[in-house]
Amino acid sequence: MKAVIITKYGPPEVLEIRDIEKPQPKANEVLIKVHTTTAHAGDSRVRRSSPWIVVRLLFGFFKPKKNLIPGVELSGTIESVGPNATLFKKGDEVYGLTGLRLGSYAEYCCIPEKVKDGKQETRGIIKKTPSNLTLAECAVVPSAALTALKNLQKGKVTKGTSILINGASGSLGTYAIQLAKYYGAAVTAVCSGKNAELVKSIGADYVIDYTKEDFIKAGKKYDVVYDAVMKSTRFKCKKILKPKGIYLNNYWLPNIKEADMEIIHELIEKNELKPIIDRTYDMEDVVEAHKYLDTERKKGNVIIQIEK
Repeated sequence: MKAVIITKYGPPEVLEIRDIEKPQPKANEVLIKVHTTTAHAGDSRVRRSSPWIVVRLLFGFFKPKKNLIPGVELSGTIESVGPNATLFKKGDEVYGLTGLRLGSYAEYCCIPEKVKDGKQETRGIIKKTPSNLTLAECAVVPSAALTALKNLQKGKVTKGTSILINGASGSLGTYAIQLAKYYGAAVTAVCSGKNAELVKSIGADYVIDYTKEDFIKAGKKYDVVYDAVMKSTRFKCKKILKPKGIYLNNYWLPNIKEADMEIIHELIEKNELKPIIDRTYDMEDVVEAHKYLDTERKKGNVIIQIEK
């Protein structure tokens, strides 16, 4: 099968397409024919080895492990199932997380059909696709939507909560806006002026253009500040937090569980949550996809099409 390999740690050019052996599912695994994956910040961090020690302990200290395939999320079709796998059958359309094994930048990928609750983020999770999204749209949901959900759960966002979202037009931010509005919060979105209409269209009540105004100096205080792009600090944001306000930045989140995927799935089917897609690249253009990813200027999500 064809797969994108991280040949060494570094810039996008270290990504190469190679022919490698097609994986075979273990007893409780399913083999997925990958339709779509994404250019995800997590893939960029692994490729760049950032944070240095964490990536190298997980994926190879001096150089990446042999045939290290990036890819944290996917959509596709069940190709075959292991002898103990009973939840899916050949032909089922699925979407989900690959876990720490990564691997979705390839024509085929194996994922356990079910894992112990709380282990989904490290070992993977898959679910049949919602009826109202295309396979390509499904691929951009799992990682960002689940991360945004866990942040908002940690922040106890509910009706009447005032929340500021920094990086509101990115992948995490666009899901966080929609989830916060679903829970009844008042949302202030921080993004560039050119993305103001986008964030308003998905529910933002107020917009701060960071190219013209420092949100720390805007003079308003919030119940929750969600720094989705991790460009600020808790210390700086204390100035805009209410006395019992909560600062969120994607760290120290509760474990993702199967019930969380169910929440996201149901919100999608109710049209309360929709993916925002910026660009689509073919697998052969993966280097260009990562170059764009590294600009940190994407709006919503960037797709990498594996199956044409």
